[in-house]
Amino acid sequence: MTVTVFNKIIDVKNTVNEWRKNNKTIGLVPTMGALHNGHASLIKKAKETCDKVVVSVFVNPIQFGPNEDYNKYPRDLESDRRLCEEMGVDIIFAPTPTEMYGEGAKLSNTDITFVCPPYNLIDCLCGKSRPGHFDGVATVVLKLFNIVTPDYAFFGQKDAQQLFILKKMVKDLNLNLTIIPCPIVRESDGLALSSRNTYLSKEERERALTISKALNYVHTLYKKGITDSATLFDSAVSVLDKEIEPEYIEFRDYETFNKTDTVKENTLIAIAAKVGNTRLIDNIII
Repeated sequence: MTVTVFNKIIDVKNTVNEWRKNNKTIGLVPTMGALHNGHASLIKKAKETCDKVVVSVFVNPIQFGPNEDYNKYPRDLESDRRLCEEMGVDIIFAPTPTEMYGEGAKLSNTDITFVCPPYNLIDCLCGKSRPGHFDGVATVVLKLFNIVTPDYAFFGQKDAQQLFILKKMVKDLNLNLTIIPCPIVRESDGLALSSRNTYLSKEERERALTISKALNYVHTLYKKGITDSATLFDSAVSVLDKEIEPEYIEFRDYETFNKTDTVKENTLIAIAAKVGNTRLIDNIII
């Protein structure tokens, strides 16, 4: 099976309209490319769920801050195409920023319409250190939903805050689709898969392993009856490599996204940390 790569919105819309005429269910896997086994797990779930699968490959400029890694973010469309073809994807949608946002757009909310999630959901965790990030995420994802009009969209649990915000957007804006959360995929040593892992040196990668080890240690202590988040916070810090700079270690009720002092069922335990110059995130849900 040959995967078709489209750059133009109109080509995707025309193809999807033909699928709709034949009563096909459509799945969307939004990505920024540099596809790895984590993305492959999303595609696999989409193939199991839907008749037709679209993978978007778009490094979205409006979700990157001025000092972030937009220009060096890994891009390899040919490798992405091969993986998608092997997995039986029907379409890769790989637009340019101009195709998505218009000729000459300044890519700011002074020039284009942005989607703004609730402030209390974005002024915390990743959003606190990346102002405007989730506005950019919500905007591009809503555009992808409107272009592809999927029945189902598939997102990884590693980006837990993003997943929570997007599910709320779908509910609040009465969008006619279902978001399917998919489990975090890890290397055999426990490191959560990320396109940014390619930035890590061998030594940094060893240090990065302590992030998942800290989460597993917290989970172990919880199963032994320790539920005080302050105690579990200190325990997580004790496991992290001393060369790692934690940005946050937080405990959130994953029904409300409010901070919680007592860990219980459906508590999100999330870590963001700098390993060298690379910012990594990971989490578990109790």
